[in-house]
Amino acid sequence: MKPYRKQMLPIIIIMMLVGAITKLTIPLLIRFAIDDAITPKDRNLLMVIVGIMLGVYIIQWLANTFRIKYTNMIGQRVIYDLRHDLFSHIQKLSFRFFDTRPAGSVLVRVTNYVNSLQDLFTNGVVNLLIDCVQLCGIIIILLSFNFKLGAAIIVTVPLMFLISTKLRLKIRRAWQDVTIKQSRLNSHLNECIQGIRVTQAYTQEKENIGYFHHMNMVNRLSWNRASMLNQSFGPIIEVTGAIGYCILFWLGAHLIKTGEISVGLLVAFATYIGYFWEPITRLGQMYSQLLVAMASAERIFEYIDEKPTVAELPNAAELKSIEGNVKFENLVFEYEPGRPALKGINLDVQAGQSIALVGHTGSGKSTIMNLLCRFYDPVEGRVLIDDQDIREVTIQSLRSQIGIVLQDTFIFSGTIRDNIRFGRLDATDAEVELAAKAVHAHDFIVSLPHGYDTEVQERGNVLSMGQRQLISFARALLANPRILILDEATASIDTETELKIQEALKTLLAGRTSFIVAHRLSTIRGADKIIVLDHGRMMESGNHEELLKEQKIYYGLIQAQYKFLQDAG
Repeated sequence: MKPYRKQMLPIIIIMMLVGAITKLTIPLLIRFAIDDAITPKDRNLLMVIVGIMLGVYIIQWLANTFRIKYTNMIGQRVIYDLRHDLFSHIQKLSFRFFDTRPAGSVLVRVTNYVNSLQDLFTNGVVNLLIDCVQLCGIIIILLSFNFKLGAAIIVTVPLMFLISTKLRLKIRRAWQDVTIKQSRLNSHLNECIQGIRVTQAYTQEKENIGYFHHMNMVNRLSWNRASMLNQSFGPIIEVTGAIGYCILFWLGAHLIKTGEISVGLLVAFATYIGYFWEPITRLGQMYSQLLVAMASAERIFEYIDEKPTVAELPNAAELKSIEGNVKFENLVFEYEPGRPALKGINLDVQAGQSIALVGHTGSGKSTIMNLLCRFYDPVEGRVLIDDQDIREVTIQSLRSQIGIVLQDTFIFSGTIRDNIRFGRLDATDAEVELAAKAVHAHDFIVSLPHGYDTEVQERGNVLSMGQRQLISFARALLANPRILILDEATASIDTETELKIQEALKTLLAGRTSFIVAHRLSTIRGADKIIVLDHGRMMESGNHEELLKEQKIYYGLIQAQYKFLQDAG
């Protein structure tokens, strides 16, 4: 809350003090009313005191109204900024971060955990200050009225804190356990929703429900335990307050008999004690709330403190408009220590060349593309574009000149037009349609109920796989990148559509450096150079005819594909 102190201090602190002072004035007025007006039967003085009390209550109401208004505004601003900062930070984290964390775990931090801090920032912090001021004021007043009686009552407070202190560590650990259980529950829920087709296809609904029931039960039990410990503060405070009242009336009656205090003072004492235990109760609740918030904050700042594994150098330069020369020098990379995915890859690609990467699953094709886009950094070696190490340039300037189409393309919620325009946000409607026509997506788009303005849901489930990939093609081509990556981009497109795309690509890839990861012969045979990978090593290099003549790995892949097509036919 530090950035908001200038907004808080002038208005909120003044309103807080006004509210606390007016509240502490009420018992004093009650004392004067009893001792100086009711006992001597002075009606006029009583009416004056009642009028003053009414005015004090109005001032207190106004002060609290303004305080609540401004604390809510600032509290919501803190939550807004925290959620914005967390989301912005997550957007900058590297692929390796998301490789090791389920989406539900990330989601629960941005939503649930930030929401759990809302009450703390909206009311908790200011109420803490008010209660502390009120407690100090009450203690001073009680001791100044009658030190003996005030000290006898206040002596019960250390007893309460001694008992409650032993619960604090248990409560904190209990709420930490709750946040962990909630995170696991949300992760499992997100996974089940994403994989509902597989679940129903294999009729595993019963097993999924059973596992969710178990996790739900564990979550409920952890909540029960934390809530039980949390609520134990209330009875402790109530019992301690009851002891304080017993001391007040036992000792107060004796002091009235001896003439040390008046009846009005005893009533004022009783009112102040009621006021005294209110903030004590709220402080106990505040501590429990603080423990919940701390447990959530630990999970939030666990992500905020996470550093991107792929980070820009402090002096990183902008990558100017490139020609498209790409060089891989002795690349070594591993997703897990001791298990290299690439082993000494060396490749020199001239601007405008088309390079096809082929090989068995897990041979390292997509990994090379990930390093080119700098989604990961190599363990050894380097990637150069136009003889410039990509680790020495800004990530934004690098990726803005690379277009990529994946096999598992992602369609966002929104219109088809907006999904294509995602490649270049300042593109006109005409440019969007031109890109769609170039990849033969225009015909199916205009046949939809609202054409380019047709709304598609998350992941574009209303579209076929081929249609989603055509939109992804249009998105990449609209960005007009100097380097284009097609990572199994035509794997789910029917043969007729693929033939149309092949014709379009001849024109669209002209002058661009392109990398094509594919298995289909029709996609790779026209490449300037074909690279054959096997277990992270570059085994063969050449064009289609040259590699067929060698009759090695590439020849075997082509033969296997022909045989598959013949068997399928």
